[in-house]
Amino acid sequence: MSLVELGLYFALLSLVSVGGLPSVMPEMQRFVVDVKGWLTPADFIQAFAVGQAAPGPNVLIASLIGWKVGGLPGAFVALGSICFPAAVIAWWVAELWDLFKDSPWRKAIQRAIAPIVVGMILSGGVVLATPGSPDWRLWLIAGIAAAGMLATKLNPLWLLGAGGALGALLL
Repeated sequence: MSLVELGLYFALLSLVSVGGLPSVMPEMQRFVVDVKGWLTPADFIQAFAVGQAAPGPNVLIASLIGWKVGGLPGAFVALGSICFPAAVIAWWVAELWDLFKDSPWRKAIQRAIAPIVVGMILSGGVVLATPGSPDWRLWLIAGIAAAGMLATKLNPLWLLGAGGALGALLL
């Protein structure tokens, strides 16, 4: 039953993940950690970190969660469920989106979606900075990384490395 539930839930997340997986990270964390107890808050943060640091798309966290829930079959179910629905919709909508490339409605939709995506991704940052109880050190690292991204043109990987080093010192 866990694999069916995992697959259905990740398929639902796939359909609402406007802006990518970070936009649904708070909901994923709530369900996986708080509702189901499949992972601890620390396990979730570690899965997120590995998923972000590993080469490839950031949906790898889904396979790591699936692995914890149901081993190798769970990893395949979770990864397929998070990727397949969104891929089918993107393939279906791509031609239609191209057809209306000069439409004022398309431009209006893009302008309307942008702040929604930013808000959803920021909420993911809040979840990652507060894995269990709020910790000022995690907020400090997140704030410094955000300021660094806004103030410089550094590659985000340097900021990720610096955040990891700062985390090793502070935590």
